[in-house]
Amino acid sequence: MKKLLFILLLVPVLGWAQSPFDGTWKIDLSKTKLPKKPDVLLLQDGMYECKTCAPPIKVKADGQFQPVSGNPYVDMEKVTVIDDRHVNSESQKAGKQMSTVKRSVSDDSNTLTEEWTYSGNPSGGTVSGTDTMTRVAKGPAGSNAVSGSWREAKSDVATADALLFTYKSGGDSLSMTTPTGQSYDAKLDGKQVPYVGDPGTTTVSLKRIGDSIEETDYRDGKVISVGKSTVSPDGKTMTIVVDDKLHGTASTYLAVKQ
Repeated sequence: MKKLLFILLLVPVLGWAQSPFDGTWKIDLSKTKLPKKPDVLLLQDGMYECKTCAPPIKVKADGQFQPVSGNPYVDMEKVTVIDDRHVNSESQKAGKQMSTVKRSVSDDSNTLTEEWTYSGNPSGGTVSGTDTMTRVAKGPAGSNAVSGSWREAKSDVATADALLFTYKSGGDSLSMTTPTGQSYDAKLDGKQVPYVGDPGTTTVSLKRIGDSIEETDYRDGKVISVGKSTVSPDGKTMTIVVDDKLHGTASTYLAVKQ
């Protein structure tokens, strides 16, 4: 899932008698507004492509690991065609398994189900979940049924720890930690500091904007995500609006105070 942010006005954190962000929060995926931009896949003539992945993926679908470049999370990808409606993939980095995906297309060809695992977090073990996609457009004639444009309709994460994060304020700073090993400690001054535990996010900066906090995530100096996080007046929920610059998508998450 991604982070929190947006840009306008800088106000010192000392304006809060007690930061409403402090505490442990859990994302409620049932309240998530998922991106409307569809994912585009193509499996044809022995080649698999994820055209909307960042960076795009194009490998032989021959059940063998193929090298991929430009992705901080993986360096090898394997795609195995089970039949015309079922396609599996695996990824590795430095010889270690990072992820698996089992893709299944419904009999009417209008729903794509992706059962996935991810093993690349620093702690907390393997995370798993299921994404359900609705067809927006068909693939070309003769292509595998996974081909086409798909919009995410539902996202489920079976590993509860992957939905948790904890904030702690201190003076003019805010720290974030997760059970899966991601963390940062940043002042609310817009200056970049290290982001720990995510190879795709190298630095982060924070600003306070009124009653909200803006977080900007960077990869090697380039902005990859911008959004804004706001706590409700009763302090029980947090709305996180995310602008994903890498994929050109927008989404909204609701986190509940634990």
